[in-house]
Amino acid sequence: MQATAGATEHAHPIRLYLVVWAWLFVLSACSYLVDYVHLQGVVRWSLILLFMIVKAGLIVAVFMHLAWERLALIYVILVPPAALLIFIAIMAVEADYTLATRLAQQVTGS
Repeated sequence: MQATAGATEHAHPIRLYLVVWAWLFVLSACSYLVDYVHLQGVVRWSLILLFMIVKAGLIVAVFMHLAWERLALIYVILVPPAALLIFIAIMAVEADYTLATRLAQQVTGS
């Protein structure tokens, strides 16, 4: 069977996967250290979310081979979740404004 023109098969070195696996281990350990050190509040949740997003990015880029895909496919996969996060942030700001307006109206009694 003859391969199509331009179709090349690339084998990724095992070292790449081992390095990514080691980074995932380190990031998971850092995530657990956040709880071990008893950080609280915004710092705790910001660090946990940061570690989670970095680990998810590594998994998607390397183990799901997104780093070697065409740019159009990357946009199709990454742009909708990014748009959802932006819309959620906009709705959260709007919800805070609405709540503040309602509370101010109740205080004034109008």
